[in-house]
Amino acid sequence: MGSREDLIQSSIPFLREVKDMTPGAEMERWLNETYGEDSQLYRHLARLIKRGVEEGWAANQEVDGPNYRRSRILEPTPDTFQFSITAVYMNSTDPRRFKDEDDHDVLRGQYHGHPYGELNLVVPLDKGAELKGLQGWQGPGWTAPDPGSRHYPEVRGGAVIALFYLPAGRISYDFAAPS
Repeated sequence: MGSREDLIQSSIPFLREVKDMTPGAEMERWLNETYGEDSQLYRHLARLIKRGVEEGWAANQEVDGPNYRRSRILEPTPDTFQFSITAVYMNSTDPRRFKDEDDHDVLRGQYHGHPYGELNLVVPLDKGAELKGLQGWQGPGWTAPDPGSRHYPEVRGGAVIALFYLPAGRISYDFAAPS
């Protein structure tokens, strides 16, 4: 079995377990307590998605240059309980970064919304790299934006891969960003 198929097959038992949960702050806490960076599931999925980026089958389509890439790994299927699987690579060393309130370099991605929420495995490639979730900055672990939430994906401290699971594959870029 190749690493892409291994990632998909390794995701199915996890998705079976979470398929009836609602993304949000409570689920995010549960994910980080149950499947945080020291868990076997986190380590296995993180290893596979890193390999996917190295092998070129994950986060291989430039959104806005080589430091902001994504790819849909799998469309929603009955086997994944109608979750899609997507990967995003973002690196805050990009020349288009800006400084945040703590003087960190931040790369901001495309504004978007989550009609049904999102489950997002955060895999830093650089020590100290973080993804901004709706509950704050997250290093190794999970974010779980609520259904109906909208945000800019942001990274600081270097490169991050986000492996995310979308209920019904739903994500929308059709919202006007706040001014």
